[in-house]
Amino acid sequence: MAALSAQNPTLLDYANAMDPKDQIAPVIEILDEQNALMKTAVMLEGNLLTGHQHKIRTGIPEPTFRKLYGYTQPSKTERATVTDNTGQLAAYAEVDIDLARRAASMSAFRTSEARGIIEGFAQKAERYAFYGNEGTEPEAFTGLAPRYNSLSAENAENIIVGGSVTDSVNTSIWLVVWGEDKVHLIHPQGSSAGLSRTDRGQQTLTDSSGGHLEVLLELFKWDLGLALGDWRYVVRIPNIQVSALTSDAATGANLITLLTKAVELPPNLRSGRAVIYCNRTIKTFLRLQMVAKVVNSTLTMEMVGGKPVMSFDGIPVERSDEILNTETLVA
Repeated sequence: MAALSAQNPTLLDYANAMDPKDQIAPVIEILDEQNALMKTAVMLEGNLLTGHQHKIRTGIPEPTFRKLYGYTQPSKTERATVTDNTGQLAAYAEVDIDLARRAASMSAFRTSEARGIIEGFAQKAERYAFYGNEGTEPEAFTGLAPRYNSLSAENAENIIVGGSVTDSVNTSIWLVVWGEDKVHLIHPQGSSAGLSRTDRGQQTLTDSSGGHLEVLLELFKWDLGLALGDWRYVVRIPNIQVSALTSDAATGANLITLLTKAVELPPNLRSGRAVIYCNRTIKTFLRLQMVAKVVNSTLTMEMVGGKPVMSFDGIPVERSDEILNTETLVA
């Protein structure tokens, strides 16, 4: 399980497949540096201009026992059509043309200036992959949290309560099995994957009093969404009270126990790219609880690509600083 499945592409895979002169490739590489989700999530093209429409199975029929010369009634699975939409993030970068000309390399200087904007895209895209909600923000896309936010919903069996009874001081751990028929990020049909960077050249800006400014202008855009094909391949561990965590799990949430329960829920972890996501606080306490229970622990540190990667039961544990410590209770 330590090796990630390569059957579906990540954003970095798209970058590696592009022409070296394409501006999108280095932008994706910068995103990969900033964002654990973009490094591990599967990204696929949607089948709609504004998202992705797919069929999800809502019922599985049972077979019947048959006697010789006996009849068997036909059966069929039950399916529902679901449409997952994308949202578009956009921003402009303006650099005073005289400042850019003074740089030793104008291109390198503009890329350096754009890094902050790209990092902002990365953070917001990751945050909305977890918390985006079209119900409260129609122009956005819906992430995972609004889909796993009720203990009375059909997918409640994949919500493992972390034990907190205090509102608004909680966090979650996520186990996601990425795959084409499971859960994946989407970009609209016919569009490029990832953030696009368009050089608009020299532009004259005018302020409200009629003053002018010559700048080099760039436009950044990203059409992004999330499609959930099979809810069984996502597990949420919410209601973890941050202030109650302890290094030996004597009080507060026992993170290793919770994760042990989580990995048993998806039907087949090996059928996709399984990743565990948590924030800095949870990852720190995971390491502390690992030390406290080092004998026969399922939590380990492994070398992947020359870098140490924490894994649980062979599943990589990635840190996402966009997962909040101020979540309200899931009830």
